[in-house]
Amino acid sequence: MTPDWRIALASVIGTSHVGSGTPCQDSSACELIESADGGLLAAVVCDGAGSAAHSDIGSLLAATIFTELVRAFAAEGGRLEDITADLAASWVGQIAGAIEAAADNTSHPVRDYACTFLAAIIGPRSAAFIQIGDGAIVVSQGQDDGWSWVFWPQHGEFTNSTNFIVSPDVANLIEFNLTLGRIEEVAMFSDGLENLVLHHATRTVHAPFFEAMLPPVRRMQNTGLSKELSEELAKYLASPKVNEKTDDDKSLILATCRRDEALAEKAREPLP
Repeated sequence: MTPDWRIALASVIGTSHVGSGTPCQDSSACELIESADGGLLAAVVCDGAGSAAHSDIGSLLAATIFTELVRAFAAEGGRLEDITADLAASWVGQIAGAIEAAADNTSHPVRDYACTFLAAIIGPRSAAFIQIGDGAIVVSQGQDDGWSWVFWPQHGEFTNSTNFIVSPDVANLIEFNLTLGRIEEVAMFSDGLENLVLHHATRTVHAPFFEAMLPPVRRMQNTGLSKELSEELAKYLASPKVNEKTDDDKSLILATCRRDEALAEKAREPLP
């Protein structure tokens, strides 16, 4: 049975970028794609490097091209279980190549377009994950299984340093995982939210955050991306409550195929 995905997503500018007059450098995207083995959820979050002049363009290119590659893969009859580390590396290479071409066209160094890359492709019985850089993907396989991270955020040896999709040695930085089994919920976020949702000392997920955020998405009657909930999510991420804890750009994707009939019957409540 094809999962009944309901989705909310937002990428919002941080107060530090507002103060410096720079744009939001995060990009996020999420699509439901028909495939040979059932519908796929393709989701991606990219965080532009704060010191890179055109990283907002780089992150948008990376997110856009990833979803195009997954659509083409599915249209050609590809199955999720056919995605390998080599194929993931090929996709990363194509994305990096497109970003490099954009840089060449404007005579800027490719480093000006640097961004991180978090991607998930989830089907009815398996899922593939790719990560370069910080931020994280967290998943829940069932109501009683809690939340776990797929890859721990990649941080460099210096404060606020990480890896990017245009790094010269990107082939050695790619983390890939193909997971068998049903995933009921997934959340993806850029590093602007890391300290709110991950316990770095214990390397665990702060589950109460997601248990507070998911109920409105679980109650959605229609599948796919909710414009209304995405707008509410953007307002929440831009609220003083969040901005007092982080001044960085913030991206968050919330997706669920869990159907809680008790929740569905309740009136919709605002995000916390």
